[in-house]
Amino acid sequence: MTASAPPAHRSFASDNWAGAHPEVLSAIAAANVGHAPAYGGDAWTAELGELVRGLFGAGAEVFPVFNGTGANVLALQAALPRWGAVICAQTAHINTDETGAPEKVGGLKLLPVASPDGKLTPELVAREAWGWGNEHRAEPLVVSISQSTELGTCYRLEEIRALADATHAADMLLHVDGSRLGNAAAHLGVTLGGLTSELGVDLLSLGGTKNGLIGAEAVVVLRPDAAPGLPYLRKMNLQLGSKMRFASAQLLALYSGELWRRSAIHANAMAARLASGISALAQARPEDGFGIAHAVESNAVFARFPEASAERARRAFAFGGWPTEPGLFRLMCAFDTTPEDVDALLAVL
Repeated sequence: MTASAPPAHRSFASDNWAGAHPEVLSAIAAANVGHAPAYGGDAWTAELGELVRGLFGAGAEVFPVFNGTGANVLALQAALPRWGAVICAQTAHINTDETGAPEKVGGLKLLPVASPDGKLTPELVAREAWGWGNEHRAEPLVVSISQSTELGTCYRLEEIRALADATHAADMLLHVDGSRLGNAAAHLGVTLGGLTSELGVDLLSLGGTKNGLIGAEAVVVLRPDAAPGLPYLRKMNLQLGSKMRFASAQLLALYSGELWRRSAIHANAMAARLASGISALAQARPEDGFGIAHAVESNAVFARFPEASAERARRAFAFGGWPTEPGLFRLMCAFDTTPEDVDALLAVL
């Protein structure tokens, strides 16, 4: 039986909708040679360990996993005792999009804090950073931030440094959900280490799938004593891949050169093009309610436009409405979004 591929369809719903980057597919094929030791004993995973130490510091350890939720739960579970709690933004992925996995799988308590731009500050953290030694309250021992945030904004270097200093002063750890870390680093023009380990971050969930990989993410322990027992927990949490060489080969393809930065710069540029076009519509037709809701600092555009425009656009493109705010839409660009895709969406709007 011969199966024909469906027509190519472009989406602004999520960068997860994009396919695999051709260079990543080539890396998988190149790793598909003969036999290799399982469960991370292969040469690709060893090379990935060397690469991560070069990117993040000599003490960094990398643990490939299957997905971002697994990376987040594993990192936080390893960093916390059973009575520990995590302070996060109310909009954080671990709080809104992981179906209770941190609580139900990780056994963690989340302490969400409202933030208008998706970012935490030392002052916002202080609202929940209390109650140590009180057996009636889960102890806040980790602060988790998303970079870039769920609202597409980016923490500046000085903002992360301030959070790390405040967190460590309270004997807590700082975790970064870096599913789109590359987009943030590309926007800020810095290295991956310059955005994490050099600023005092202790634990990192390093993204891959949203930047062209297939089911490959990683936990990176930036401070050796930050996550004891992580190898055992990875197995217990169903995140230990037997044929790990294929995950490691993908991460190598993305991070050993400039593929991550090239892809992120392109996706960010497409988001900026889209935001510019919507802003032009807002100026030309102010009565229609077009507008940009949040600063566009990554590959996400949060826009407002009339429901009639949204209905028309959905006939040609997939995208999502923001669940907590009617009339607000999230438009995501990916490494393979083209200027023609953006212009076609703008024309329909």
